[in-house]
Amino acid sequence: MSHNRAAHLARTSLALAAVLGLATTGTASAAPSDVGSPGIGDPYYKDYGNGGYDVGHYAIDVDYDPATDLITGTTTITATATQNLRKFDLDLALKATAVTVNGVPAKFSKPTSHELAVVPKVPVVTGGPLKITVTYAGVPSTTKVNGFSPWVKTDDGAVAVGEPEIAAWWYPSNDHPRDKATFDVKATVPKGLQALSNGTLKKTQYGRDGDTWVWHSAKPQATYLTFLAMGHFDITQGVGASGLPWINAVASNGGQEGEYAKKDLARTSEVIDFHSRAWGKYPFEITGGVAPAADFGFALENQTRPVYTRGFWRNGPNIYVIVHEQAHQWFGDAVSVHDWKDIWLNEGFASFAEWYWSEMHGEGSGQEILASYYANPDSSALWKLPIGDPGAGKEFSGQVYDRGAMTLQALRNRIGDPAFFQVMRTWVPKHRYGNGAIAEFVALAEKTSGEDLGGFFRNWLYTASKPAKTAENGLDGLPAAKVKAAAPASLAKIKAVQQAELRSGH
Repeated sequence: MSHNRAAHLARTSLALAAVLGLATTGTASAAPSDVGSPGIGDPYYKDYGNGGYDVGHYAIDVDYDPATDLITGTTTITATATQNLRKFDLDLALKATAVTVNGVPAKFSKPTSHELAVVPKVPVVTGGPLKITVTYAGVPSTTKVNGFSPWVKTDDGAVAVGEPEIAAWWYPSNDHPRDKATFDVKATVPKGLQALSNGTLKKTQYGRDGDTWVWHSAKPQATYLTFLAMGHFDITQGVGASGLPWINAVASNGGQEGEYAKKDLARTSEVIDFHSRAWGKYPFEITGGVAPAADFGFALENQTRPVYTRGFWRNGPNIYVIVHEQAHQWFGDAVSVHDWKDIWLNEGFASFAEWYWSEMHGEGSGQEILASYYANPDSSALWKLPIGDPGAGKEFSGQVYDRGAMTLQALRNRIGDPAFFQVMRTWVPKHRYGNGAIAEFVALAEKTSGEDLGGFFRNWLYTASKPAKTAENGLDGLPAAKVKAAAPASLAKIKAVQQAELRSGH
């Protein structure tokens, strides 16, 4: 994040706080230092990410043995120092065995289970190149941070997928969405297995001792969105009607669930074209999806290629989970959260995209779905969480999804379709390949509509109670409380997607 944008965001946040009547806490600027901070400054997760440098590219080279779950790797990080550095941190849970900085061996230590502290032999000056190479190894499934590992072991491989963190279990990084980079991922697995990751498959090398898969992500990508799936997969690829290439992979032993997954993933290009018409041009170079033979309880919007637990297809076809995760390519991937408290910008938006799909496919309008949710009584848990700042560990609560989508439909009602869709189509180009904060979205909505929306967003995002059915809240068009309308045809499908996500606490 540039200093200019940081200053702008601070001013916007203060202005929003004033409009919404929210309390703010000032913090004194830290004195200049030549030690990079062991955290990027996220208010929810103090040790996530690091300070002192900006990463431009990761070159990850790993070998994986599914029999032992041992991963060995070498990752080279190309970065630029944003301050003088005689010491800095990386996020890595595995054991490092060697570190070099700009080609020179460096001292390193593990002050915590999550941090790798590095002391270069030659300090790096502000603006100077920072090329860090780390060699490391470990068993990710048994490597715990705060008693937890997000690594998923499968019968024939593993899946590295998780939010808000996964990177530290398979490569060192500056692990926060604020520091995006391009990626090359090279993964070697036993012969006959496949290794899937983000972006474009550059080459596959078949060797006597193993097969190597090389992937390239050309656009800036958050660390948690970078995934690795290894095992036996049926891989298909092609080019959609719009000319966008795609690669899908479904576990070879996926059974009936896998067959349903294949049919839904085959509609990915259709879904991408739908989103492109609604939100603007698809922001990446390729698309697709991966469905491993594993029940890890959620789907994740990994950039260019979401990863889905097979449980989503336990009861048959499920196009709504494809719609949700692919919407994140715009809302969450192209534009990622500035802080994890801004998660409404991801989950509320992707959930609303499901509503809009339903509306455009004749299964129930956004307004009908809004009315169904609004019928929940005042005492419902739906109204008890302020989704604009839900709290650490509550980012993936159901309210963020459901009340989050309600907020956008209510905003649509409040400012009208022309202004609403202009806001949604402006948001991504304005922040593409970077980050966005709720304060910035509010400012955009007010500028586009010409309306003061302070009360609206305060009632929907920052109040732990049911918004009143008023024009100010975008609710004056709802049916009277005594009128019980039939539930839209899509509602059960939408709720099934959310419930599958929530069972894992994701």
